[in-house]
Amino acid sequence: MDHGRRDRPLVAITFDSNMTDWMLRRLDTGAVRSYNDAAVVGELIRLRVPATFFLAGKWVLRYPAETRRLAANPLFELGSHSWSHAAFATPCYGLPPIPTRAMANDVRRSFAVLREFTPRPAPYFRFPGGCYDAAALRAIASVGVTVVQYDVASGDAFGTSVDAIVRHTLAAVRDGSIIVMHITLANAPLTPLALPRIVAGLRTRGITLVKVSDLLAAGSR
Repeated sequence: MDHGRRDRPLVAITFDSNMTDWMLRRLDTGAVRSYNDAAVVGELIRLRVPATFFLAGKWVLRYPAETRRLAANPLFELGSHSWSHAAFATPCYGLPPIPTRAMANDVRRSFAVLREFTPRPAPYFRFPGGCYDAAALRAIASVGVTVVQYDVASGDAFGTSVDAIVRHTLAAVRDGSIIVMHITLANAPLTPLALPRIVAGLRTRGITLVKVSDLLAAGSR
């Protein structure tokens, strides 16, 4: 993503929180301990890293205290990762499809939940799994949100090597990049270990880390 020439390179690190009904059942049955990685948030605060979070509505309701912590910190902004984390286009990593007629209401519901925690959620939406097509874009157009995807998938989801996550991310980043990482502990347990090394590597290259809103604003100037 090229946002034009500027005096300093800018990069946004973003975090998705996934939550499907299947994931909720795994929590309820004790198959997994948590899909909330508070250590990631702790690292962001310690390192003073601005970040944009794309939160699934069902994750928000499962972890209201963590959502409040995110909403209260000016380092962070909160956007939507849908309500149900279903697939807006298929195939999509095994996610169940959502009917086209239900897509707009799904997105609206996710923002309604966010507004219970912050009066002004960021008007950004990220499709579950990054999966979408022209029909999905048309279906949610009436909601009036900005779709934000990414050009650097860190590989932290189901990753098995901190070194590989760090190497891949740093090699792929360029000025204007949007990195996606995750705060779903059971699915991405290595994120808090990889994050400090990624941040250090980016800052060593003179890159300033910003929220998506700041990245988009810089590109419009």
